[in-house]
Amino acid sequence: MLLLIITCIVTGSEISYASTPYKTYTIDGYGYVTETQSAYMPDASITKVGEDALLSPSDMVVTEDGFIYIADTGSKKVLVSDLEGNYIRTIGEGELTAPTGIYVTKDKTLYVADKDGKKVVVFDEEGNKIQEYGKPDHPLYGESMDFKPQKLVVNKSGNMYIICEGNTNGIVQIAPTNGGTFIGYFGTNYTSVSLLEVFQRAIFTDEQKAKMLSKLPSTPTNLSIDESGLIYTVTQGDYQYTLKKLNIAGSNLIVPDAYDELPASVTTGAYDNIYVASQDGYIYEYNSDGELLFVFGGRDDGRGRIGLCDKVAAIGVDNESNLYLLDAEKKQVQIFKPTEFTNLLHESLFLYEKGRYTESKEPLTQVLEMNSLFDYANKAMCRAYLQEENYGEALKYARLAKDFDGYSDAFWEVRNQWIRDNLILSMGVLILVFACVQVLKRLQKKKGIFNPLQKKVRGFYDRLLVKQMVYSRYFMKHPVDGCYGVKREQKASYLCANLILLGVIILSIIGKYGCGFLLKTVRDGQYDLIGDAGTVIVIFLMLIACNYLMCTINEGEGTFKQLYCAYAYALTPYIFIKPIVILLSNVITYSEVFLVQLTNYIMISWIAVLLFIALKEINDYTIRSTIKILLLTIFTVLIAALLIFIIYILFTQVLEFVVTIAGEVVYRLET
Repeated sequence: MLLLIITCIVTGSEISYASTPYKTYTIDGYGYVTETQSAYMPDASITKVGEDALLSPSDMVVTEDGFIYIADTGSKKVLVSDLEGNYIRTIGEGELTAPTGIYVTKDKTLYVADKDGKKVVVFDEEGNKIQEYGKPDHPLYGESMDFKPQKLVVNKSGNMYIICEGNTNGIVQIAPTNGGTFIGYFGTNYTSVSLLEVFQRAIFTDEQKAKMLSKLPSTPTNLSIDESGLIYTVTQGDYQYTLKKLNIAGSNLIVPDAYDELPASVTTGAYDNIYVASQDGYIYEYNSDGELLFVFGGRDDGRGRIGLCDKVAAIGVDNESNLYLLDAEKKQVQIFKPTEFTNLLHESLFLYEKGRYTESKEPLTQVLEMNSLFDYANKAMCRAYLQEENYGEALKYARLAKDFDGYSDAFWEVRNQWIRDNLILSMGVLILVFACVQVLKRLQKKKGIFNPLQKKVRGFYDRLLVKQMVYSRYFMKHPVDGCYGVKREQKASYLCANLILLGVIILSIIGKYGCGFLLKTVRDGQYDLIGDAGTVIVIFLMLIACNYLMCTINEGEGTFKQLYCAYAYALTPYIFIKPIVILLSNVITYSEVFLVQLTNYIMISWIAVLLFIALKEINDYTIRSTIKILLLTIFTVLIAALLIFIIYILFTQVLEFVVTIAGEVVYRLET
């Protein structure tokens, strides 16, 4: 996902200071990209390590004790500096051919992936070479497979995880025993085959298959490892699996809710958060579950502004959550400092992850004071209140964050509490209502107290429109007889059909905006009533018109009025069942959503059967002819929709042309 970055910045030489040249975004609960406060400020840039300028930097590691290691492929060495760019030492000069990846352990042992040298070289803290690993001689590695290490990490046991150029089998695992023991491949990416490719392989000849592009898995672009030994990889062009968090078995634990198509590097922070830097300079920060917190940065437009990059090679983070971005094209390291907003969010993340939910509420409250619509903070606040069993407050924050899981958990508890508090009262009310009904029935039987009212009700039901409306209920239970009544006995009218259609429109709007939170698909406060009503009317009329056209061509007996009324009557189950769906949606949790889905399936199936029978009986078709007309109607609707779309495009172009001409005429008259 690439985002547009705007505004301006000032640059300097070796160390420069600047303001924010980009916007910061996050993902809201509906999955939309939304702008938020600046998460990180560009603070400085390092273009030299002492007197050594960076020639062609390709990787970087920021250590916990405050040092930066930079693999400079151009100068064939690794440069070490402090966090301000002051020179500490040079490692590997004269030993390395093309260092493209590095990793530093806690005891300051340096591992270097030397791609052109086809080896991994190990140095101690002082820069002395202590070991070298070449191509594994194990048969499972592959005799024809070359060994060109590009990136690597090392776990606490000393096992190396190496990304090799052109090796699609996965990450190479090498143990330090016996001069380097090949363990196997790890975290192999998978390929997907489309239905078209399956069909092509089924019918193509061997020659044609040979010309098809082979479906090989992508090689990871970069990797990182955290304190728990979990491996993080990024792979360009792997879509939702661009970022992976792999356990010891190589299984992916996350699917990020936003990703970049050109990730260049990945690292982890002190709060179990994950940072991904794209090749174009965008920085993504996720929590440990792959939920996006921030995305910011971007590609420089040629003015050399700090905070924007040309081509990112690596990302690092120090103990204070300062970010270090290695730009291979600009040949510099850019430094970003977290804002107060981000520091508060990180503090709350740390407390929450450690189970200190009550303590996490204080920094979360400050975050929400700065941005009350920051959904992740609302979500964390919801979970904190859930742990405290304050379900009312949890519901409030879950709704603000669009946290459906949290809302469901809190609503379950609130509903259970309401049932416990009101069960006896509810039973009492039901018994009282039942008793009143029985008393009124006896009074009616003995004294006829409701006779005048019944007379008025019968008079009301004797009205023609009311009879037609009541007949719609009979139609949905006895569709064959109902169609006979519509066709032969004048049991329907345009007015009745339009009232039913109006009821469908009203209920569809109520269902869209008034359904339960767990099933809501639109943002709160965003309404398009005219568009919603127009959609129902246009679809209904288009289906009627296209179907009537096909029936007329294929010797159908029904008139337009008969089809219109019968199809409107076929929608009657919607009138009776949709209110039940709406009520259910407001009192269920996630575990009960199937009740709403089942009710919807019953309603839709019922309507579909009624429409089929109406088409068959009104036109006196056979079942086979009815199916034929349905298929022709669907085809006609698609053609009509395409025609309307073409007319709309042509109309907008003509309108734009007329407006342009008119503007030109006005301009010339004024001059």
